[in-house]
Amino acid sequence: MIARLLAASLALASLAGPSHASGAFPVELEFSRISKFRVAGAEGDYGRLTFIGGFSMTGDRREFGQLSGFRFLSAGTEFVGVADHGYWFSGAVQRDEDGVPVGLGDFSMQQMVDEAGRPIDDKERVDAEGISVHDGIATVTFERRARVSEYRLNPAAMSGPIRDLDFLIPSGELRYNAGFETVARAPADGPLAGARIVVAEKSIDREGNIFAAVLEGPHKGVFKVRRTDEFDVTDGVFLPDGDLLLLERRFSYARGVAMRLRLIPVDNIRPGALVDGDILLDANMAYHVDNMEALDVFRRTDGRLIVALMSDDNQSWIQRNLYLEFELAEE
Repeated sequence: MIARLLAASLALASLAGPSHASGAFPVELEFSRISKFRVAGAEGDYGRLTFIGGFSMTGDRREFGQLSGFRFLSAGTEFVGVADHGYWFSGAVQRDEDGVPVGLGDFSMQQMVDEAGRPIDDKERVDAEGISVHDGIATVTFERRARVSEYRLNPAAMSGPIRDLDFLIPSGELRYNAGFETVARAPADGPLAGARIVVAEKSIDREGNIFAAVLEGPHKGVFKVRRTDEFDVTDGVFLPDGDLLLLERRFSYARGVAMRLRLIPVDNIRPGALVDGDILLDANMAYHVDNMEALDVFRRTDGRLIVALMSDDNQSWIQRNLYLEFELAEE
């Protein structure tokens, strides 16, 4: 039954077609607060993570949803992101007097365009999944027609790509609709010297490990991420100490949806390596999770390190757009 409902909702979304919106347009959002991560019962113990709060959200435009990746432009407030039906989005996190996130303000979206400024309606070309921002450049990963592209960052009016990057992984190893999900930039003062890395969602080798690559710098080359318990990588970000935090998702009609956060030591990331790490959080449908696809971190004014997550609702009425925050205790 769930499978039929999901298929029907996705079919309706595809029939709606693109909006051909010109430039950025505002989206009015409504929010429902989430005060506990656990759906029912007492709040749990999440190890190094402490749940702060969050909300679910709906929008008044049919373009809203499918939020796949985002990055803060200012700590915990302004952000820019990509949606996997070919849209940019931007806005700012709103908070109550205790700093708990309660909604998003100034939220807008705009359709991705090509080098000539023409809107791109072909899903194959604009299945954007991950984003990294540095020095006025947004680096975006695309999943179906696999590529890694750079854009000049102008959230009010994004233009077409500047160039595509060499992603090093043989294109024949990238599975259809399971290609690049993650792009993250390492700290400049760490062993990767500010390099960008990419990780595929579910493009795996013969041993079942996930293809990844360091795109530049002293450790440039292909490496692998160990895949376990049917979890797929959906986003990643480097922490201030240099380690890589990966967001992972599992979905099956038998077990439902689950999310996981895994910490990869940066010293293990090098050409030819197979990397793995500690699980910081593993949450199923007993918690407020959905199709968790977007991840970033920021340091609060009190010095605490905060992990922020978003979900991709696939524009399905049986899924939700979520925004969640956790405090991460630093060792």
